[in-house]
Amino acid sequence: MATSYEDRVLRVLAHIHNYPAGDLSLDALADIAAMSRFHWHRVFRAITGETCAQAVRRIRLHRAASWLVQTDRPVAQIATGIGYPNLKSFARAFTDAYGHSPAAFRKAGQFLPANPHFKTGDYPMQPIITRTDPARRVVALPHKGSYTEIGKSFEAFGALCESRQLWPQIGLVLAVYLDSPDEVPADQLRSYAGAEFRGGATPEGMESLEIPGGKTAVLTYKGPYSGIHAAYHSLYGNWLPESGEEPADQPCYEIYLNNPRETAPEDLLTEICLPLK
Repeated sequence: MATSYEDRVLRVLAHIHNYPAGDLSLDALADIAAMSRFHWHRVFRAITGETCAQAVRRIRLHRAASWLVQTDRPVAQIATGIGYPNLKSFARAFTDAYGHSPAAFRKAGQFLPANPHFKTGDYPMQPIITRTDPARRVVALPHKGSYTEIGKSFEAFGALCESRQLWPQIGLVLAVYLDSPDEVPADQLRSYAGAEFRGGATPEGMESLEIPGGKTAVLTYKGPYSGIHAAYHSLYGNWLPESGEEPADQPCYEIYLNNPRETAPEDLLTEICLPLK
């Protein structure tokens, strides 16, 4: 029975991410889940910790934040694209969630250079240290597509952990990114959404990854996840050329130090970890 509920939750979360402008009412999502409206509401909240309305609002506005700083789409088009045909309603909801109007958020972010070719010095410096990290065993779900949409896989990962009562065996939440978004088309990018795992056998439906320990450059980024892309430019374009260090032949990974459901976007803390030789 648990697996049946898992499948329903995963199906609904995927639907919200895939169709942010669609009908995402409780009745519509209950139909996607193939459950009655009343029971679906309880099942979804028990497994995810949110009501359907809270999840829809958060996912939609996160998509809008990403589009605001990573595209030049008009604000009205972004609003329509996430299911807010009324621009004033969108602006009010976005301001409530992010503390800035959509226009102010876009202007303050400056997360994309005017010229798509990065030039050292175009981005503010970020606090970066080197440390020796331990080897990490990770269980995760694979994600293929734009990194800004990896939240879809984290939603599914969290739902599985809740449904299977895995949280006592879960450590730091992290993501592993296998490709460079500057070289690989967005729809072909590969990554993993998961966490450190202290249990035994790999949970069914998840994949096990090993992150080797060793010397690591760590950039601590504070702010909305939509701005992380620019922090990578600071790490690679500002810090690395001056550091005398050489990256190891291993992918970067991110460690998320607080919970986006409980933390204001401007207070989110993310460690961007670059393995070094």
